[in-house]
Amino acid sequence: MRITSAEISVLEVPLKVPFIVAYARYDAMPTVILTLRTDTGLVGYGEAVPDEHVTGESIASVVAALRDQLLPALWDTDPTDINAVHAAMNRALLGNGAAKAALDIACYDLFGKHAGLPVYALLGGRKPEPPMIAKVLSILPPAELAEQATAAVAQGFTHLKMKLGDPALDVERVRQVRAAVGPAVGIRVDVNQGWTDVATSRRMIAAIEPFGIDWVEQPFLAEHLAGFRQLRPHTAIPLMADEGVITSAHVAQLVRDESVDMVNLKLMKSGGILPCNRLATQAALGGITAQIGSMLETSISSAAGYHLALAHPNIVSTELSGPVAFLTEPGNLRFPLPFVDITNRPGLGVDVDVDILASLTLHTQELSRP
Repeated sequence: MRITSAEISVLEVPLKVPFIVAYARYDAMPTVILTLRTDTGLVGYGEAVPDEHVTGESIASVVAALRDQLLPALWDTDPTDINAVHAAMNRALLGNGAAKAALDIACYDLFGKHAGLPVYALLGGRKPEPPMIAKVLSILPPAELAEQATAAVAQGFTHLKMKLGDPALDVERVRQVRAAVGPAVGIRVDVNQGWTDVATSRRMIAAIEPFGIDWVEQPFLAEHLAGFRQLRPHTAIPLMADEGVITSAHVAQLVRDESVDMVNLKLMKSGGILPCNRLATQAALGGITAQIGSMLETSISSAAGYHLALAHPNIVSTELSGPVAFLTEPGNLRFPLPFVDITNRPGLGVDVDVDILASLTLHTQELSRP
């Protein structure tokens, strides 16, 4: 089987409410949907959601990387040979994790459809328990957050992820949300580097500790990975590294430092399912558990992350909440809250509505094998 053509579609996917984190606000999510067609008639779908603050990529750079370097490197590669796919991509271009993730996901989708197996089966099997989804709460005024948290619990969510990053209001945010939902609901916080430095992080973590926090994610700047070693002795709350974890070298440093309890792996940061599968194993060997997170992606990339989480024993948490945040999107993952329904259908198991895809598309580029 060979890839014969591709379509690169740039979308704006509308959100139900704005998504606000420490470094950005999104009223709609820009994404790139990749459609791969083969000489056997199979079609595979992938997705890239770049983030200039995390992956160093933009929508324009993803389109250019796919068009000019990555797809030309893969025209003669069997998409079911995932190792060869990544070797060819890495020879063609350094980094560019989101662009590579789009191709990785589309190739796994093709592989599963070709084999008649769901992606999780290609990765080694499926855990018996269904993956659970947490409700992600943007950075908002404390009273508004408490209202949203109460509504989320009424919908069926049992875990909340609070986006923080403003030391002046963050403690009050956590206090009001905990008071609103009671002690049984899990609360985890993601600072997205917003507390900047270790000293501020120490102070803020001590202040929110009485409210029963499951874990604190990436409190300070990503490039200061060694800061977790300084922070670790000063709190009993589990610590998670996110933006600072992209490659095996980053995981190796955290293992050597014995400084975090968890790492948040993202297909967009590291180049797709195959690299994240390897990172999850590396983390396990070092005694660190893993989570699969997302950049607020559609059902296409979210399904890819869920398949990996179902298959890997060291992935103990999933935060792939994009589909429930969108007004409409091309895919059809189902979320019987607080769980997600990953079927046993071949490939990603996601149907792509081409009419919705077309309605959300700003522009498309078509490429064919020479």
